[in-house]
Amino acid sequence: MAEPASDPVQHGQKSGLPSAIGAYTIWGFFPLYLILVSAVPPFEFVAWRIIWTVPICALIVLVRRQWPQVRAALGDWQVLRWLMLSAVLIAINWGVYVWAIQRGNVYAASLGYYINPLFNVLLGTLVLGERLSRLQWSAVALAAVGVSLLAAGALTTLWISLTLACSFGTYGLVRKRVPVGALPGLTIESALLMLPSAAITWWYAATYGSSFAIAPSLSFAIALGGLVTAVPLLMFAVAARRMPYSTLGFIQFLAPSIVFVLGLTVFDEPLKPAQIACFGFIWAAAAIFAWDLVAKARAARVVAPAG
Repeated sequence: MAEPASDPVQHGQKSGLPSAIGAYTIWGFFPLYLILVSAVPPFEFVAWRIIWTVPICALIVLVRRQWPQVRAALGDWQVLRWLMLSAVLIAINWGVYVWAIQRGNVYAASLGYYINPLFNVLLGTLVLGERLSRLQWSAVALAAVGVSLLAAGALTTLWISLTLACSFGTYGLVRKRVPVGALPGLTIESALLMLPSAAITWWYAATYGSSFAIAPSLSFAIALGGLVTAVPLLMFAVAARRMPYSTLGFIQFLAPSIVFVLGLTVFDEPLKPAQIACFGFIWAAAAIFAWDLVAKARAARVVAPAG
């Protein structure tokens, strides 16, 4: 979800915007899906999600004829080692996110993905040597103030937001540096996590009884997790190939905004004063960040014809 995928592009489609909006909309409404599986312990559900993601991804890889990419990655130890790291990072991200939503910490989850684009900017500066504009530095400063306010007034949930932002941001950095497309990469990551996931589901089945055996409706909802995981990632991969990545980064704010609204309306989670102040600073930072991206994109379009 964080690197321009190397998937083949269907040149007949003019824009990747519909795919981008579709992906982030699905991710935004993902907490509603979690209501369907709320009876499943979060870590057992993440294990089932991984197990069901493997066949869905394998099927899509087969349709898109990307098995050569999968085989090439599996045969390269350097690539495989990095995918092992990214698999651990995405498993942590999924586990904390599902746990947070099921525990009612919807705002903390939303805040994590508001912080994520700004964390990506910092990673780009510190690790990739990219340079920040003054507006971007001001956005990072505002975000830091917001997180500091949350640390002072809602310390018990701050770790959720920071874990989500850091795990997903680092996952994106790892995947950005590994020459594997989004879908083949997810297929390999899920396959690497298959054995521990199977062990987790076996332990839950032996200790508490398998959630997958409770009722057919719940079994179907659990199996749906593979589709809900693979489809938006595939849409993201298409969008990342067909539109400016800066624009895609701006659309990223759509998902946490939807989650925030769901927290107010569906989950009825009360907003604490520290959270209100923190979200205010984060939204201001996101607005400045987005404005800078749009301004740079416009400037690039003006310069391109002249070049």
